[in-house]
Amino acid sequence: MAASLKLKNIQGVHTAIVTPFKKDESVDYTRLRELIEFQIKNGVRGIVPCGTTGESPTLSDEEHKKVIEETVKAVNKRVIVIAGAGSNSTREAIDLSKEAEALGADMILSVNPYYNKPTQEGLYRHFKAICSSVKIPVILYNIKGRTGVNVETPTLLRLIKDCRNLVGVKEASGDLNQIKDVIKQTPEDFFVFSGDDGITLELVKMGGDGLISVAANIIPKEVSTMVDYALKKDFKKAEELDKKLQPFFKAEFIETNPIPIKAALSMQGKIEEVYRLPLCEMSSKNRDELKKAMKELKLI
Repeated sequence: MAASLKLKNIQGVHTAIVTPFKKDESVDYTRLRELIEFQIKNGVRGIVPCGTTGESPTLSDEEHKKVIEETVKAVNKRVIVIAGAGSNSTREAIDLSKEAEALGADMILSVNPYYNKPTQEGLYRHFKAICSSVKIPVILYNIKGRTGVNVETPTLLRLIKDCRNLVGVKEASGDLNQIKDVIKQTPEDFFVFSGDDGITLELVKMGGDGLISVAANIIPKEVSTMVDYALKKDFKKAEELDKKLQPFFKAEFIETNPIPIKAALSMQGKIEEVYRLPLCEMSSKNRDELKKAMKELKLI
């Protein structure tokens, strides 16, 4: 399975797309389609709806499915759609995964179960059940900071061995040593993506495959170019561009994601700056820092 996907070349940048809301907090599907078109025109490899950046915890089940459906339609097979379908309930994650598959997603992204804090055996059984429930490829999303649990490398290797359609991992553990270990120990045709724009270059240098990006919502062409240079081992050009982008990579996480990236899109007039509680607007101090980073890149 993974080997055949390699031929489709999913290495590169996949945008964790925001979910735009109207002023009444309903999903703005017109703006969503416009954002997706902007991404595709600027060279990303894929679109990732209903992830952390897409505020999936505050979407209803119907909205979750509708966002995936509209994304699949808007993309129209021009790039890959990796649908967020994770949950802290294994049954719910299976239902979402099956729905994403039925709606035409190319892959699913399945995050660590949050709050429950399962053991490594529990994590293994959770992800194995999800992989067994669908035929499309699955990418595991390992983010300890958001979920309270870390998928340790032996657990990941066990899952790769037992789940033929587990083809990659979005690594956002924040531990470069762990990421290096994952890249070293996983099969050559297993994809390792960064979940953090700021460390992507280091990950690719270690043998990783690219990025599921927050920053690409604003600067898809620049992030894609940097990663493409790195994948081609033109590290001089990649480092020059990465250095230029680092202030923005820092600013986009000055508050909880996706608050800054949605604020940035709003500054450009691309979406309304609307969140669903418990997320809310940025502080004025942090907003000024974000504006500064954007002005430096001539984004506003």
